[in-house]
Amino acid sequence: MKILLIQPYSSSPLMDQVYLFEPLALEYLGAGAKLDGHEVTLIDARIDHDIDGAIKRCTPDVVGITGFTSHVNIVKEIARRAKELAPAAKVIVGGHHATVRPEDFNVPAIDLVVIGEGVFTLREVLAALSEGRELLSIRGLAIPAPGGMTCTAPREYTLLDELPVPDRTLTAGYRGNYFSEWFKPLASIRTSLGCTARCNFCALWAITGGRYLRREAESVVAELATIAEENVFFCDDESMCDTKRMDRLADLIEQAGIRKNYFLYARVDTIVRHPDLFAKWARIGLSQVFVGMEDFSDVRLEAMKKGVTVAQQEEATKILDRIGVMMYASFMVDPDYGKEDFLALKQYVRKLKLKYATFTVKTPLPGTELHESVKDRLLSETPELYDMLHALVPTRLPLPEFYEEMAQLYAGAVPIYRSLPVLIKFGLHGMLLRIRLFGTFLKRVRQFHLEYS
Repeated sequence: MKILLIQPYSSSPLMDQVYLFEPLALEYLGAGAKLDGHEVTLIDARIDHDIDGAIKRCTPDVVGITGFTSHVNIVKEIARRAKELAPAAKVIVGGHHATVRPEDFNVPAIDLVVIGEGVFTLREVLAALSEGRELLSIRGLAIPAPGGMTCTAPREYTLLDELPVPDRTLTAGYRGNYFSEWFKPLASIRTSLGCTARCNFCALWAITGGRYLRREAESVVAELATIAEENVFFCDDESMCDTKRMDRLADLIEQAGIRKNYFLYARVDTIVRHPDLFAKWARIGLSQVFVGMEDFSDVRLEAMKKGVTVAQQEEATKILDRIGVMMYASFMVDPDYGKEDFLALKQYVRKLKLKYATFTVKTPLPGTELHESVKDRLLSETPELYDMLHALVPTRLPLPEFYEEMAQLYAGAVPIYRSLPVLIKFGLHGMLLRIRLFGTFLKRVRQFHLEYS
């Protein structure tokens, strides 16, 4: 069978100029399908916008589309176009949002929704379609119907070492475009899935049933050896949870003579408890750690079940600075912030002497405890607004003032003299990009009444 896999275009194209990661999930799916002899084509619509042309050229038997919450309407539109151009093709949707809210894809243009890990589900679906067998015995499916979806038995998440190596030849024509800030070109690798934390704003730990799944270190090294790019992003939900495994992985990478620049996620409490592990990783190429700081108040951190303290944040910042690894600090701005909170956050970032910090709006994503707790207060359920830039519950400040304060955080929380080394890495393009981001926030101020009307 001929399979067309589609990475949808973004709801906020400006963010594609900040980072653009390879569609690793589709590369996994493609690898699995090719094991069974199927012909696979992948189009990354963030880069190649001609989806119609790809459908016409491929004449697919199956179209597979992935997406996050902000992609819901985009996925539906792509599915509609696929059905118009290839009426006989089966349209299958998977990904994060399909897993937490499959019912949102109960539309005529979509034939199947995959819930959870999709590699083996898709292989079984393709086999059933090829042989003309019914699909109800396949675990992890939701089948759209006018009267409501039919869901098959749940599928447990596959052990990661049982998955095929993602087929990066499927993105060969795009690979020079994948990056994150100054890491370009950038490859992605998954070494674990899930998280040991229980933050109420995150669905990732719940999706795996609370399990932290991990690959054997030897398997990770074998895949790393096949990656051409010198920059590698560990797209784990949380890379350093299993510190013993990561210590062994560092040793094996060094023994294999693999030298790359690494970018991964880690919690502040892990950094504080295992500074020697991060120092070891720094020696083998760890350049940057994404750290979800989230807030500067112990009370609010406890309320979101983050499981860390402000004191640990401060210590983690010092540790990474001491070993020469840049902290990519991320804060979530609570819609309940007043002007005094914005000022206090700005002062806190300056106190930590951070060289780089980003600020998003605390967003109640579907599938999270936070969403359940505020669903009766949501200002909108428009999927495109779930982009971490919009306030989706009422703000204490008037919305124009709230967005003005957000813009000021980006403009002044990190002094220019401290961020200069980062801006030099960014280059002129990066400096102009940050200015455009400020402009985007201000534009949202002017348009807020249209977006929420």
